[in-house]
Amino acid sequence: MEAGINELLGGSVEHRARVLFGLLLLVSTAAAFAWYVFASTRYATFEIRTADPVSGLIADSPVEFHGVEVGKVRRVRLIDPRSVSILLNVSRNAPVTRATVATITARGLATRGFTGYVYVALDDNGDDRRPLAALPGEPYPLIPTAPSRSVSLDTTISEVKEDVQQLTGLLHSVLDERTVGSLKRSVDDLQKVTGVLATNSQRLDAMLSSAERTTMNAEQVSRDVKPLLESSQQVVKALQSEILPQTDDAIVRVSELSTSLKEISSEIERNPAVLVRGRSPPTPGPGERK
Repeated sequence: MEAGINELLGGSVEHRARVLFGLLLLVSTAAAFAWYVFASTRYATFEIRTADPVSGLIADSPVEFHGVEVGKVRRVRLIDPRSVSILLNVSRNAPVTRATVATITARGLATRGFTGYVYVALDDNGDDRRPLAALPGEPYPLIPTAPSRSVSLDTTISEVKEDVQQLTGLLHSVLDERTVGSLKRSVDDLQKVTGVLATNSQRLDAMLSSAERTTMNAEQVSRDVKPLLESSQQVVKALQSEILPQTDDAIVRVSELSTSLKEISSEIERNPAVLVRGRSPPTPGPGERK
């Protein structure tokens, strides 16, 4: 074997350089193949398709699952004028299931450049924990997508600018010359009222002090009247428990006496002799019949 190597390395310097270059190329090819086989065992390939703009998303952009990096973007390709295909190399340890949803997210000051980047965020959006498999006729499992999110400063500034423009238009439509004049007059009137209150602050203090004294007097009157009310309640209770029953008996007796007097009056009207002989008939005399 050594003889064969020596024979290969023998000859001119140019020949030796060609042999060494061929050996290096062979070793590099073998290493690349080994790395490809190793990577293919560590990562699984998934595809996402979206109609949203993917500006800033390039190969080797990060793929995150719940904020943890689990892979890289392998390829970004335009399918048609309205859709884009994105291949993802995701670690086989990542829990990608049928509930997984992909979102293209921009973060930083801008979607491109020094301080911003775009990545693919994976999250669960359901309870189906079955593994995600490729559909018939599809080369890779297809992860559904959610609407893109952009948290970059340029988009935020653009949104703020639109809001400011809308607010400015609303103010122009509301604050016309007549409304502005009315507001100015209202401010002037408010200043006049404030000046009057400031000049009459002593009178206001006196009125407040008088009101406080009146309140205190009312409280004192309330305390003085309370015993009188309690005494009145006791009198009412005595009337209800003692005097009213006696009064009821007297009324009943008077009613009975009135009834008796009515009966006597009626009897006298019928027979006035009752006043002379009385109500009982006299004893028959000699020769009289009963």
